[in-house]
Amino acid sequence: MKKSIIQLTMFSLISFILINIWGCKDDDTTPSNPGSSDTAFLATITFPSLDSVTITADHYHTNNTNPVIVLCHQAGWSRGEYLEVAPKFNDMGYNVLAIDQRSGQTINGVDNKTVGSAVTAGKTNRFIDAKQDIEAAIDWAKNKYNRDVIILGSSYSASLVLMIAAERNDIDKVLAFSPGEYLPGTSVQGSISGIKMPVFLTSSKQERIQTEKLFEVISNSEFKKQFVPKWGDGQHGARNLWPSMADQEEYWNAMKIFLDQ
Repeated sequence: MKKSIIQLTMFSLISFILINIWGCKDDDTTPSNPGSSDTAFLATITFPSLDSVTITADHYHTNNTNPVIVLCHQAGWSRGEYLEVAPKFNDMGYNVLAIDQRSGQTINGVDNKTVGSAVTAGKTNRFIDAKQDIEAAIDWAKNKYNRDVIILGSSYSASLVLMIAAERNDIDKVLAFSPGEYLPGTSVQGSISGIKMPVFLTSSKQERIQTEKLFEVISNSEFKKQFVPKWGDGQHGARNLWPSMADQEEYWNAMKIFLDQ
């Protein structure tokens, strides 16, 4: 009897140890938490562009009913532009897809992986070539969440999202940070008059005039807003949303008011 109790106790102890070992094993399929949001999780995904180049993106998911915003980076950078920005959008109630376009490199320690796919496939990676990457990201987000998509562009990608918005009717809102005539052989000003959905154009104070020229062309939008900071000078592109930027609160407040319209 005593021997049986000892054997049972040892079996229970071994079972407890094994369960805890297995329970602590890393699960590569479980997304990691992106930051301050308690409800969102992050997964790095891939999907094809319109010409089959493989796009790499960070998917910050909250739930299937929340709106979705696609974030596009500026020249020479990657989806790393939004490492600290995407979780804040999650906290505001948005799903987020931050993509690598085929024109870019590295920022905040995050390498642009779409560039390598484009080079391997023998595709050009000019700014204008990245337009199809953004369009594919919009399609992916729309199919995932079954709703119209908000798009945010930074610098050259801000110009691209404006052009895309003029061509599609499945865009909910457009956020363009420091758009301009960055596309050789293509007139942004001549391509965006057809925008009908709400649009938010912003920039640094130094870039106000170039942004204003684009803003004036958008005459059919149901609601449009141009913003420049009142107190500071601002920065180029969506880095104005980084926590380290002196004027970030002004930009966030103006953008939130627009999104809530």
